Amino acid sequence: MKVGIVGTGGMGNTHARQYRKMPGIDLGYFERNPQRGDSFQHKWDAHLCHSIEELLEWSDVVDICLPTDLHPEFALKAIAARKPLFLEKPIASSYEVAEQIVDAANKAKVPLMIGQVVRYFPEYAMGRRLVLAGKVGKPAAIRMRRGGPSPKGSSGWFMDHKRSGGVLVDLGIHDFDWLRWTFGEVKFLYSRSLGAATDHGPDYGLTTLTFQSGAVAHVESTWMDPGGFRTMFDVAGSEGLLEFDSMKTPALKTVTAESIIREPSISGLEDPYYLELSDFLKAVTDGTPPPVTGEDGLASLKIALAALESAKSDKVIYF
Repeated sequence: MKVGIVGTGGMGNTHARQYRKMPGIDLGYFERNPQRGDSFQHKWDAHLCHSIEELLEWSDVVDICLPTDLHPEFALKAIAARKPLFLEKPIASSYEVAEQIVDAANKAKVPLMIGQVVRYFPEYAMGRRLVLAGKVGKPAAIRMRRGGPSPKGSSGWFMDHKRSGGVLVDLGIHDFDWLRWTFGEVKFLYSRSLGAATDHGPDYGLTTLTFQSGAVAHVESTWMDPGGFRTMFDVAGSEGLLEFDSMKTPALKTVTAESIIREPSISGLEDPYYLELSDFLKAVTDGTPPPVTGEDGLASLKIALAALESAKSDKVIYF
C-alpha cells in the first residue's frame, strides 16, 4: 500500500515513524519547504512527490499532517481524487468548513478518519472501559488536565490562534473527544481562556462541561507549563474513583537544560499512533468504517469551538 503524507513537520514525522514499522507500506510525501522535505526523505526513505497532484496520483491513501488552516484545501483535493483520507484533528478551523469536508467524503464514499489519538492511549482506553463496565458506578465528576510548554510549529503557526484555534481547539479537543466518547453528549459548558481576547501567543484554558447524564467535567488545557508535558484524569462516581497522572506512571525520564522528556514504557507496536494508523489502514483494506469517523471529529470540534465561543463571550453555551 502506498501512503502519501502531506506535511513533514512534527506530526508528519510522528506518522512516518509508525508507517515504517508496518510491512508492505511504501511511503511518499509532498512538502512545500524543500529543506524540511529533504530531511524527511533522507530520514524515512520516502518517495518525493513534487506537487499535491503527483502525490494523489501516486498514493493509495493520503495522510494530512498540515497546520489546521491548510486542511480544507488538501482534504477536499484528496476526497475529490477518491483517496481514503486520514486527517489530523481538528478537521478545520470552523464547523461549517469541517462539515463541508465530512459531507464531501460521505457523498464520495471516501473513508475518512480523524486523528483523535488519545482514544488509543492505554490509560484512556482502559479508563473508558472501566467506566462503561460500571466500575465507578454512576459517574458524577471528572477532572482532566493536558499540556506543557507552548508548541511552535512551522512559522509559529500554533501561536496564531486564527490558524490553530488556540489551546482549546488544538489541544483541549483531545479531552473533549474522550469525554464525549466516554460519558455521552454535552448539555452546556462554560470556559475561560487567556488567549481568547488576543488570538495570539501562549494560552491557558479552563472549561466546565455538564453532560446530559448530569455528570460534570472540569478540563484544564495549557500551553503555559514549562515543567514539561503532563496529562491526567480523575473520574469519581457513586461506587469508586479512577485516577491517572502521567507524571506518576513508570517511564524513562530524560532531563536536559531545555526540556524534560518522559517516554512511556510501551513497545513500538503498542504506540498509540501506531495503533491508530494501523486501524485506519485495516478499515481501508477491510472496507469497514474507520474507528474515528468524520462525524466523531465534527462532534469534538463543536465542543471545542463552543468552549472558545464561551471564553470570548463570557457566556454559558448550550447544545
